[in-house]
Amino acid sequence: MRLNRKANDFNRTRKRMRIRKKILGTAERPRLAVFRSTRNIYAQLVDDLHHKTLTGVSTLTPDIKKELEKMEGKLNAAKLVGKKIAEKANELNIKKVVFDRGGYMYHGRVKAVADAAREHGLNF
Repeated sequence: MRLNRKANDFNRTRKRMRIRKKILGTAERPRLAVFRSTRNIYAQLVDDLHHKTLTGVSTLTPDIKKELEKMEGKLNAAKLVGKKIAEKANELNIKKVVFDRGGYMYHGRVKAVADAAREHGLNF
């Protein structure tokens, strides 16, 4: 059975809105928002009270892109993004975050970002 792409995107958007009603990022405990496309993965720390993105990392960030040339696979790229977002959070003295999976299942690349961020010092 082939799923209609528009219907699948609509369902993820509905799930994302349901999740966003329940979680809120603050300056002390920002929201770690994850977005994944077919080729790349993005992670941002967002302060929802002041409507600011504190920092962000993706597989398109120049220093990560150089490291990815040595690696293979999307899962390794996701782990590297999780590690880098945790390092940037530590630079900003952020230890606790609220995880926003963006409507995606907590599985695969999304889980890899979360696990790598936890291993490098973020609590959520």
